[in-house]
Amino acid sequence: PEHRLMARVSVDDAAEADKIFDMLKRAKEKITVPMVFLTYVNPIFTYGKERFMKQCVESGIDGLIVPDMPFEEREELLPACKKYGMVLIYLVAPTSKERAQAIARESEGFVYCVSSLGVTGVRSQITTNIKEMVDTVKQARQVPCAVGFGISTPEQAREMAAQSDGVIVGSAIVKMVAQYGSECVEPVCSYVRQMKAAVGG
Repeated sequence: PEHRLMARVSVDDAAEADKIFDMLKRAKEKITVPMVFLTYVNPIFTYGKERFMKQCVESGIDGLIVPDMPFEEREELLPACKKYGMVLIYLVAPTSKERAQAIARESEGFVYCVSSLGVTGVRSQITTNIKEMVDTVKQARQVPCAVGFGISTPEQAREMAAQSDGVIVGSAIVKMVAQYGSECVEPVCSYVRQMKAAVGG
């Protein structure tokens, strides 16, 4: 599947969000792959749904992942997403087959398969039956499935990619940025190359 870049946003202040949008507008001149925001719902409401979606489109963002918004509450954002041509990406947790299939039937872009229960962060081991979760989704709809939550090593990425259509890595990169600060570009690039190679990219 086509590689996607996810920009992780966790700011509540509109001025800080504007800085991120400005950065993305500069970046989109060099980035040719689809970009997807991963953010909590509060920053969107604080910023204003319509204004947020408009800024996303102007910044080259193609989709939105909102992990703290239940699928059942999607109508809070879906109309604004559709108005601006943004894809709302849904998450499927390893808990309910029926719910996973209901989510899959309405999904566009891809389904974010949550590899483990709990909050985001690096995991030393992933015990969820990923293949079963992906198969459940695909029984309802042939939509790409990307696995995330806790993936941090090339070995984990290779294992997850063998059972799905893509791998999502977030917290491990955020930790590297925090560790290296302004010197993070080369370590992050090196890490991403290793992860990409592990999944056959």
